[in-house]
Amino acid sequence: MRALCGAIITAGALIGLGLTAIGIGQRYTMEKAVTPGGEPVLVRLSQMDSPLIFILVFLTSLAVIGLAVSFLGLAYHHHRREREHLLRQKAHVPPARIVT
Repeated sequence: MRALCGAIITAGALIGLGLTAIGIGQRYTMEKAVTPGGEPVLVRLSQMDSPLIFILVFLTSLAVIGLAVSFLGLAYHHHRREREHLLRQKAHVPPARIVT
């Protein structure tokens, strides 16, 4: 369940990052996106609006946290299943052979 929750968090963050990328592209699209020298106009992170930077940083950190929860949850799940498997093997004692 932990891994599933982490995967859902990660998926939501990645969808949000995609929408943020579209929003940033729409916000900073210019008709003349090239300088007179023919090079593309670059908008630096320090020149962007504060809400867009906040959303970008927030969703990026949320994606990293979601991935961490997914991997740790999956690792814990496998560890628990392995312990259960070993306990079942230990509890199952094969019947004694009758030698005649």
